Amino acid sequence: VLVDLIQPGVREFGFSFFAKNGSKIADSVVDFVWETKKDQLVVSGGNSVTVTGKAVLANGGSITRSYTFKGESYAILTNITLDGLEDVIPNTNRNVQLKWKKGIRYQEHSSVDESNSAVVMVSSGGDVEELDATEYVLEEESVTGSVDFLATRTKYFAVAMVPTTPFDGRVWYSGTRYGAKQEGYVEKYSMIFQLPYSGGKQSNEMLLYAGPMHYDTLSTYGLTEIMDFGFKWIIKPIGEYFMLPTMKFIHNFIPNWGIAIIIFALFLKALLYPLSITQLKSAQKMQLVAPLMTELREKYKDDTKTQQQETMKVYSEYGINPAGGCLPLLLQMPFLYALYAVLNLNVELRQAAFLPIWITDLSIPDVILSLPFKLPLIGIDKFSGLALLMGATLFIQQKQVVTDPRQKAMVYMMPVMLTLIFSTLPAGLNLYYFVFNVVGISQQIWMSKFSKKKLTLADLRKSPKKEGWLQKKMKEAQNIAEAQGKAVPGQRPIKKVQKGKKR
Repeated sequence: VLVDLIQPGVREFGFSFFAKNGSKIADSVVDFVWETKKDQLVVSGGNSVTVTGKAVLANGGSITRSYTFKGESYAILTNITLDGLEDVIPNTNRNVQLKWKKGIRYQEHSSVDESNSAVVMVSSGGDVEELDATEYVLEEESVTGSVDFLATRTKYFAVAMVPTTPFDGRVWYSGTRYGAKQEGYVEKYSMIFQLPYSGGKQSNEMLLYAGPMHYDTLSTYGLTEIMDFGFKWIIKPIGEYFMLPTMKFIHNFIPNWGIAIIIFALFLKALLYPLSITQLKSAQKMQLVAPLMTELREKYKDDTKTQQQETMKVYSEYGINPAGGCLPLLLQMPFLYALYAVLNLNVELRQAAFLPIWITDLSIPDVILSLPFKLPLIGIDKFSGLALLMGATLFIQQKQVVTDPRQKAMVYMMPVMLTLIFSTLPAGLNLYYFVFNVVGISQQIWMSKFSKKKLTLADLRKSPKKEGWLQKKMKEAQNIAEAQGKAVPGQRPIKKVQKGKKR
């Protein structure tokens, strides 16, 4: 699919400098004479073609620009040569700005979705800094020193300026936000290399990448840092070195990306089985003691302190860690965040169909219902079919594991909230979470209905007891509170009675 990243009427890649008379000379006002008169050039395979244009300035000197295009390559080798401009460019400000301006032309159906991924960045000494234009005013930053590249991206595409020789100087990058139709907005970014000019004839070469954020392609030019895999020290390595390669490996054998995502969901569920089974067992234990908890709450409803003490006794007697289901869930979170990043930025999902009649593009929401108005507060007017299915499976999961009546509202609130949020996310992501939840429900049903090793209260009482960290801390807090005559959080204060003579 051909994609035009250039915006009509905008000369994105150009140059400018100030002349001695104070006037600004830029590519838009300089007339170049080009060697070729063709409006279109076709380059294929391993072939390449170079296009050169030259402009002679009225007050002396010349500027030559050249572009080398290679077949099957998104990178263009560019060159700008300044010759004899000593009398044109003043000594006090003798430099030329080579720039990319006005960002990248948006391609997707939602300007908000594009803008959420759009940033401009600089890589200096291997460290990457980003600027995200969240305001409707110009935001600008500069860096002085060694610069590896300047780049800007949207959701699936990127433009990068890469020096072919080590660059040590000053660069600027800036961005701003503009309003768009249907309550949307567009972010446009600019990048500038300041090239010093020492006089005479001087050439500056730059590699210009303009293409998709395809990992293997970007890797060829050392530009993989453009892709946002998430938090650098935890989530990024999981997404970049495990999830993306695994998904690509599966796709090598399964051409349909939807089926590949389903297989990947099953694979990841199997990989995380030790964590998920621990979480399910913890939930099962809580379900077994739920009737006892209800009795305690009813029996000591007017005595919070005693209720808390008796609850801790039950936990201790049956070897239950109240936080037992939290740690496995927390350990799974980096994988889920990494997966979100991988599925959200994978350009290969763009326009990839799963079910021709229903899910025709895994990179956008599979909208099955549109309202004529936006819901108050949340601003959503479209609902995704897969998000609704995901919400339904989440509701079933919540019903399976939540036993505390005080948390009953969460059984309904969480699925509804996540359904609304996920209705704006790509279908590929919702497909993964739907499959992941279905497998989780199946595991829970198997453990509670068909497993030969069903847990009972008697089993829990006989099993080895290991006091968890949370239990220890709760006991410590309770003992300290009792010693000081204070209340543990959630309890009434303990009243001290002073002994004295009767009157």
